[in-house]
Amino acid sequence: MIGVSELCCFHRCEGVRFAVTEPIYRCPNCRGLLEVVHDVDALRETSAAEWKSRFQERAGAASKGPKALHSGVWDKREWVMPGLADEHIVSLGEGRSTLSWARQLGASMGVPELYVKQCGQSPTGSFKDLGMTVLVSVVKQAIAEGRPIRALACASTGDTSAALAAYGAQAGLPVVVLLPRGKISTAQLVQPLASGAKVLALDGDFDQCMRVVDELAEEGRVYLANSMNALRLEGQKSVAFELAEQLDWQIPDFIALPSGNLGNGYALYLGLRLMLELGVITRLPRLILAQAESANPLYRAFIDGAPTVTPIVAGPTLASAIRIGNPVSATRALKALAATNGLVEQASEQELCELAARADRTGLSVCPHTAVALAAVSKLARAGIIAPHHRVVVISTASALKFTEFKVRYHEGAIPEVRCEHANAPVPIPATATAVRAWLD
Repeated sequence: MIGVSELCCFHRCEGVRFAVTEPIYRCPNCRGLLEVVHDVDALRETSAAEWKSRFQERAGAASKGPKALHSGVWDKREWVMPGLADEHIVSLGEGRSTLSWARQLGASMGVPELYVKQCGQSPTGSFKDLGMTVLVSVVKQAIAEGRPIRALACASTGDTSAALAAYGAQAGLPVVVLLPRGKISTAQLVQPLASGAKVLALDGDFDQCMRVVDELAEEGRVYLANSMNALRLEGQKSVAFELAEQLDWQIPDFIALPSGNLGNGYALYLGLRLMLELGVITRLPRLILAQAESANPLYRAFIDGAPTVTPIVAGPTLASAIRIGNPVSATRALKALAATNGLVEQASEQELCELAARADRTGLSVCPHTAVALAAVSKLARAGIIAPHHRVVVISTASALKFTEFKVRYHEGAIPEVRCEHANAPVPIPATATAVRAWLD
């Protein structure tokens, strides 16, 4: 027995229940967001020990043969989207990312048990693949059921568009992405173009792009693929499953992650909550949601003890993917923080550059967004909130290779108002062995 999964109102408005294949994103009563609700009682019919054994067997089977389903999301399909037919699964081999012990960096921060979950190892280089495999697979099933879906669309600061374009291409579905012109890296811009998506560069920021695509989705012109769509969170919560499995089902004390639109923090909580309900883990960790100082509406609300998040106009930040002033999943994030006794911290441009450089010097090679989360951990350790005996996991959300311009500018000392103390610029030398010997001496 696996039961039936449905879309329900986040605020639990009575009678609001839809099939997961229904193209709907908000509650028709309160206009709040929706979330996927699984039949947990049916899942409890399988014991915690049986779940662990089943997943271990699948992980072993996935390593055999090129036609095996190499997916860290779908090998736990009963916990993600149990009613999906196998023939509609659209996968590029996402998930199963490395959990690295950041021994040197952690020691320098006073956090010896610091680990980094390398979600940037996914096919398009970010954690967004985990949510997009679920969303596109459900859309494929919806189309097979006769639902009239013309095109998939998203607003993006880079990574979402790359993931949607790639999975849409794999499924043979048309994709439209709306990007803020001039505000994403070249590598991120190239990805949806290369996958064949129609890319619209809007003169505005992410929040303006989001308003436009939301309006188009409400009109039924496109199917919304942003994290407002609850299906995305169902895939992204698999990070919690992988992390628990890699730690032999022992949950860390803290999990920190960079936070912009705030869906990922709630997705992580959903995964942790489900494992707790099924008896697979015995407690929840404290979540740390980290924001850039110039795009910090959640941090402001947290510091003020406010019950809601007030939108702001996000300022420029090197952590461009989290430059979001009006986060769609703010209400979700507040719930996750309340349930986990969570924390919110911010990082300045100087702090994120410093942590990125220090992490790189230990071989980690992190994106600027991951550096925001590392800076948050460092600040909380200095404040004594994170103690040396605590085990801490930082979720690295994207590959550093998407942000080579950021790295080059840092090492050239070309980032305004940032002291590039770890800069390591190339040394110009004449093309002779004598010159090289002189330098070495």
